[in-house]
Amino acid sequence: MTSGAHTIIYPAKDLAGSKAVFSALLEVEPYADQPYYVGFRTAGQEIGLDPNGHAKGMTGPVPYWAVADIRTRLAALLEAGAELLQDVQDVGGGKLIASVKDPDGNLVGLTQDPVA
Repeated sequence: MTSGAHTIIYPAKDLAGSKAVFSALLEVEPYADQPYYVGFRTAGQEIGLDPNGHAKGMTGPVPYWAVADIRTRLAALLEAGAELLQDVQDVGGGKLIASVKDPDGNLVGLTQDPVA
């Protein structure tokens, strides 16, 4: 079961330009501002900018669905016909992500918060 899409990641070749646009749109400064990721939090939503997104196959924004057990959910998606793009990876502090492509080419991300 998912608790919704809590994170949306945008590929951003021009990280500085994208950061300026999203700062203006969201009316907040990023909480994370690194060469490899810029992240904003607003209204319970995380918006991320990934300068390597296009190289990872991102063609547009990718919603990341919050799940309780990422490995089980990823296996279910693969069994249902999704194509693996990124296997489960710890992106820091125990937060796990993974992504797949559905049969129509849409990208779907999964995220699991650190287990206490």
